[in-house]
Amino acid sequence: MSAVLLHGSAEGGLRQRLRFGPLWLAAPGIAFLAIFFLYPVLRLLGLSIQDADTGAWTGEHYARIVDTGVYFRVLMGTFRIAGLTALFSLLLGYPLAYWLAQLPERRRGTMILAVMVPFWTSYLVKTFAWMVILGRTGVIGGILSAGGLPAPEMLHNEFGVMVGMVHAMLPLAVLTMLPVMTGIDRRLVQAAETLGAAPGHAFWLVYFQLSLPGVAAAGLLTFISSLGFFIVPALLGGPQQTMLAQLIITQIQEMLNWAFAGALATFMLAAALVTCWVYDRIFGLSTLSGEGARRGKGGGAMRRAGQRILSAMAALTAAAARATAPVLGERGRDRLPALYSALVLVFLVAPAIVVVPIAFTSSPFLDFPPPGYSLKWFEVYFGSDLWLGATLRSFGVAFATAVVATLVAGLAALALARSTSRWRGTIFALFLAPMIVPRIVIAVGLFYLFAQIGLVATDLGLVIGHTVLALPFAFVAIAAVVKGHDWRLDQAAATLGANRVQTLLRVTVPLIRGGLVAAFLFAFITSFDELTVAIFVSGGVKTTLPKQMWDDMILQLNPTLAAVSVVVFVIVMALLLIAERLRRSGR
Repeated sequence: MSAVLLHGSAEGGLRQRLRFGPLWLAAPGIAFLAIFFLYPVLRLLGLSIQDADTGAWTGEHYARIVDTGVYFRVLMGTFRIAGLTALFSLLLGYPLAYWLAQLPERRRGTMILAVMVPFWTSYLVKTFAWMVILGRTGVIGGILSAGGLPAPEMLHNEFGVMVGMVHAMLPLAVLTMLPVMTGIDRRLVQAAETLGAAPGHAFWLVYFQLSLPGVAAAGLLTFISSLGFFIVPALLGGPQQTMLAQLIITQIQEMLNWAFAGALATFMLAAALVTCWVYDRIFGLSTLSGEGARRGKGGGAMRRAGQRILSAMAALTAAAARATAPVLGERGRDRLPALYSALVLVFLVAPAIVVVPIAFTSSPFLDFPPPGYSLKWFEVYFGSDLWLGATLRSFGVAFATAVVATLVAGLAALALARSTSRWRGTIFALFLAPMIVPRIVIAVGLFYLFAQIGLVATDLGLVIGHTVLALPFAFVAIAAVVKGHDWRLDQAAATLGANRVQTLLRVTVPLIRGGLVAAFLFAFITSFDELTVAIFVSGGVKTTLPKQMWDDMILQLNPTLAAVSVVVFVIVMALLLIAERLRRSGR
């Protein structure tokens, strides 16, 4: 009798464990990322410790990097440029994010578009514009020459690289810090001032401390994203600004040295993971999706040192305010944040302002302002089978990518929202991981995998590669909407007799459709603008629009590129505006 009961109890436990819980909805995404993200990256790292001929384990590739001066210099240079980019993005972006956070919600939404536009504008388009602006005969050089001043060398050096990279990362820093700042209760600062704290002390010791999770998240994302840059340093920098991603591309495309490329990728990945680990221990990775920061235990030498630094900053701010008060006055001091923000916004939209007129130039050269206006460069673009073929392929691949990414990310977001499993955090981190791992590492890993299974130079290979990169953006967009969903409506539908599928399709999906459509459009933009995977997986045959632009920019700059840039800019901006409108309506 007892044996029967025990057997029945065991069966019940097994059924309970195998029960189709909400976490199973994430299974397709987990399987997809395991096959096309984890395995290729780990396989690439594994190649770095294998001898190419014998297959035996070896550390010679790492020893070669450390012992060879040029590789070690590039390694250190990459970390330095990425660190400086993150630092300047934070320094320039924090006052802008602070100013935006103080605006009324309606006006803030309008001004954020000025940050969103450069954020979603193609890196190729932005870099092309900076080549026009910073070139010897470019916009700045022309203005200085007209004033009788010598034009400094601003291109193919570190100055050009930093301008391009900070311009690329600044919107990311602002958009990451802004949600944290808008969530800060301003009454806390007012309370501190009421209790006698000077404005500088109230800001640094109350407001700034509360905004630190956003600052840290912005620093994390800008540093990791900068590690994998190759477009900006390749086009705006010189040999001294060569970065790791460029070396990896060279090792694969010119030497087919997978093992050495894997060793270089390992250094890049290790830097990214260590940075993430430190951030997770202090704040928690979940803050990247807008959840609350992890509470620290407090105390410790680091905290005391931070308090002393903030106190010193407060004292410096108070001294600066006293010194400038006779010059600026109270009204001038109040207008400083708006004036500064206006200058930064001009810096952000400058590339778009320059590229559009050049696309309509009548000159075969990149003169600014154009000597005359014409549509002939658009005629060249629309009359070229090569350009149109690349454009149509980009549209097709982006549409398929958006469909797959939205479906997979939507199921995963629903699963995590309904689950209380202890694996929830791990799965959440897995879906964000393609955003954290440098793209060049993912692209090379996929290239190696696709070369073995025959997916190189196929549209399917491009769709899979782009879906890996688009999943985090789609996941975050849907998760943000699902977080505010009222699950009691689903319970009410179930109470009235609807099964799970009917509840999902007739209640949940209609209520979160704004987030789903926004996720679709964000995934579409990510794929439409993607270059890194296309460089390897397209195989030079299945060329996408960004890949064709890259090939032309490497050979020669011409106004046709400006016309193509305008086409890409208009498409991306139209989709962005639609996505943003739908995302807001879905809240």
